[in-house]
Amino acid sequence: MIPSRFDYHAPGTLEEAIGLLERHPEDGKVLSGGMSLLPVLKLRLGYSTQLIDINRIPDLDFIRETDGALEIGALAREADLESSPLVADRFPILVDTSRVIADPLVRNRATVCGNIAHADPANDQPATMLALGAEVVALGPGGERTIPIEEFFLGPFMTALEPTEIVTRIRIPLPGPRSGGAYRKLERKVGDFATAGAAAQLTLADDGTVASCGLALTNLSGTSARAADAEAFLTGKEPSAENAGEAGRLAAAASDPAEDWRGDVEYKRAMGRVMMTRAILEAAERAAAD
Repeated sequence: MIPSRFDYHAPGTLEEAIGLLERHPEDGKVLSGGMSLLPVLKLRLGYSTQLIDINRIPDLDFIRETDGALEIGALAREADLESSPLVADRFPILVDTSRVIADPLVRNRATVCGNIAHADPANDQPATMLALGAEVVALGPGGERTIPIEEFFLGPFMTALEPTEIVTRIRIPLPGPRSGGAYRKLERKVGDFATAGAAAQLTLADDGTVASCGLALTNLSGTSARAADAEAFLTGKEPSAENAGEAGRLAAAASDPAEDWRGDVEYKRAMGRVMMTRAILEAAERAAAD
């Protein structure tokens, strides 16, 4: 199949791009990497009569440390996360996540912000950003606003973005001492969407117990969300194999997977438990070594 007919725009500034969205609030779509949007248009699972390509806008491909946070610009690619020394040093969980997204060809084009803005619960970055307590920074006609990641995902392919807003960057608070994270994913083959995935970010207290944590699952519910019951259970406890297993069980029990060719509901929950347990144990190991 081929996409429906559309007009193509290549604005040179964010202001110009937002102006185009103001003129076409119903059917204007922003193109960054295009690895999610273009297949949707090609298969006619969605449509746009106005495609707004932001790749010619300068200075949006940054990965930087600013004011106590890691900032990832709208045009930073998944491959950029893989190769960034800053990310590898402070956020190994982001390297874990990027490395299991599709294949190198896709990661060279796909943007981190686009992965989040697409709001596909099968995408890998939403769970990781939830575990990290990230913020989404959007720009619209009324100026800039910051959206906590917990408030960003409203449903499958639905976000808190206004039709005239563009995600300009993601902000992730820098972790404190004795912090570590990990992402684990089960897939049928390399490059596939997750049968089940799990993100865990931990900070350990001086006595080795979990001072704080962020836990989230991939592709096990209709909307990306943190595993609140599992987080509450694990906080204040040692990240032992037993406690990690119970946190994994609680996270999986709160999930709501759909049966498909990747497995039935019981199997997916079981794999969610396993992936979360492994992610917690790896995160704890990294935190203890920090």
